[in-house]
Amino acid sequence: QVQLVESGGGLVQPGGSLRLSCAASGSIFSIGAMRWGRQAPGKQRELVAEITSSGRTNYVDSVKGRFTISRDNAKNTVYLQMNSLKPEDTAVYYCNADIFSEGNYWGKGTQVTVSS
Repeated sequence: QVQLVESGGGLVQPGGSLRLSCAASGSIFSIGAMRWGRQAPGKQRELVAEITSSGRTNYVDSVKGRFTISRDNAKNTVYLQMNSLKPEDTAVYYCNADIFSEGNYWGKGTQVTVSS
């Protein structure tokens, strides 16, 4: 059994910053790619950032230059540093990970609200 638990969401003003964390626990031998996705009200979930096990990163165009994904393999944790936040970044943010021999898992999400 594998669990992904996100933290760090909240309310922030436009232009502000937040740092999300996601810790994986359970039957984990190793973790492949880790990702952050988000889902705004009335919209489909979208992937915003990915980091491979070797540290290679990819971002959706709308967050490039503002968001940074990183990971701590010793802690089975992935982070998302979000700067210059905009109202359109408001969404529930979900962590996703490829767990070796277990499959692909999603966390339950953390709310991020960007509003003045």
